[in-house]
Amino acid sequence: MPQATAAGETYDYVIVGAGSAGCVLANRLSADPNVRVAVVEAGGKDDWIWFHIPVGYLFAIGNPRADWCFKTEPEAGLNGRALSYPRGKAIGGSSAINAMIYMRGQAADYDHWRQLGLAGWGWDEVEPLFKSHEDHFLGPNAHHGKGGEWHVEFPRITWPLLDVVRAAAGQAGIASIDDFNTGDNEGACYFHVNQKRGLRWSAARGFLKPVLNRPNLDLVTTGHVERVMVEAGRATGIVLRGNEGQRTLRARREVVLAAGALGSPQLLMLSGIGPAEHLKAKGIDVVLDKPGVGANLQDHLQLRLVYKVQGIGTLNQRYHSLPGRIGMGLEYALFRRGPLTMAPSQLGIFTRSDPGQERANIEFHVQPLSLDKFGDPLHRFPAFTMSVCNLRPTSRGTIRLKSADPLAPPEIRPHYLTTEEDRQVAADSIRVARRLAAQPALSPYHPEELLPGPTISNDDEAALARAAGDVGTTIFHPVGTAKMGLATDPLAVVDGRLKVYGIEGLRVVDASVMPTITSGNTNSPTIMIGEKGARMILEDARA
Repeated sequence: MPQATAAGETYDYVIVGAGSAGCVLANRLSADPNVRVAVVEAGGKDDWIWFHIPVGYLFAIGNPRADWCFKTEPEAGLNGRALSYPRGKAIGGSSAINAMIYMRGQAADYDHWRQLGLAGWGWDEVEPLFKSHEDHFLGPNAHHGKGGEWHVEFPRITWPLLDVVRAAAGQAGIASIDDFNTGDNEGACYFHVNQKRGLRWSAARGFLKPVLNRPNLDLVTTGHVERVMVEAGRATGIVLRGNEGQRTLRARREVVLAAGALGSPQLLMLSGIGPAEHLKAKGIDVVLDKPGVGANLQDHLQLRLVYKVQGIGTLNQRYHSLPGRIGMGLEYALFRRGPLTMAPSQLGIFTRSDPGQERANIEFHVQPLSLDKFGDPLHRFPAFTMSVCNLRPTSRGTIRLKSADPLAPPEIRPHYLTTEEDRQVAADSIRVARRLAAQPALSPYHPEELLPGPTISNDDEAALARAAGDVGTTIFHPVGTAKMGLATDPLAVVDGRLKVYGIEGLRVVDASVMPTITSGNTNSPTIMIGEKGARMILEDARA
């Protein structure tokens, strides 16, 4: 595994971040043996067993070995609570610790980007990019590819309880479908997962590790990037600091930020690119006043509804039974199947919070388990969780610097539930969940609502909104903090080719460029952005 060692070493491309998009960029840009590429990852290697066994997310999230362990500021919309805000701390980025759910979103998400003036970002243009790197169990067909680096499987475990919930969805008018990724994800379906034979399939495993033997690709895991160097209006490299002190990596062609929706805006601001008054207040010289850097933060807030059940199995019982634990371990060791292969959620339901919605606007993640919060043990009684999130929130938050210290965590303010529209969708989402739980398919198992609790009336809008604030938590989908937009958009940070306005030789290629959040899990859209960004970089180099 090559390492850059000499201070001031020069590359054609320097990529900051070996996360979901960065791994794709490193793969694609280094395919030309005449081009030298460095990819820098402060999180280090993925050399821990729980990065690879799917259920390892339970041990990785909140563990400083695998997670940057960020926290939000106290949120008024969450009744003053602050949330843990996990981000992956290893090559592969958050794909090393996330839910492994393969989800593109809806065709209308991307068509909306095109309608904003972003040519080339419509569904008809991005779906071929998704297909180009897929190795999908349903492919090859009209919607899926085969033989690519991004492996997608059907889950290797089923639960009778989830079949019952899916049947209840059908009774509530939500049809069962076979695939969420055809452009319209409305319906109930088991999530397809980024796994291969019972192991997590991260972006590092799919895109980066297979090409680390290329002599023109260096993976640098021995430093933390402090800033982008800008000389005469052009990005010329990066400054990073490690155990051996400060060093520079210079870029002949481009510096590409792929540090994620938190890391990329933070690094831009540390480099003097961002809201001028904020930078001055932190003692940072302003290189370019760019108000959109760190603005436009969007995330999916999940409302966790928990139902106690009777007479049907859940993971809670198996977890608290010694024979159950031994059986789970043997099932995984012998067959790579069973609960140790579980993604955090297995069954998905996409529907509308009210009949007036033009398309599905809420997503359920259904789990045959329950706990008070991530990191806590499972409950000792049988129960299941229906988490529901607003797919297209109108609340907008910010990422800001806490200080000029590059090692300081960013200030994260998602501003959840700060619009009346989001509070209404939250209240309606709880009502939809209760309607699902009341269907005849579930009645033999006597579902009993534990969270938010039966004392909160469906008719009390204010109480439902407060309950959403009490039970809401991030589902780990921050995007939008260096948004794509036209030059006339005052908050646009990059153009439709992901070039930073006002700085030559600098792009952002990750989830932060999304102008609006996609309607579903955001990891695979970020992989697609990496694919498209790499193609744009290569096209512009040939021009």
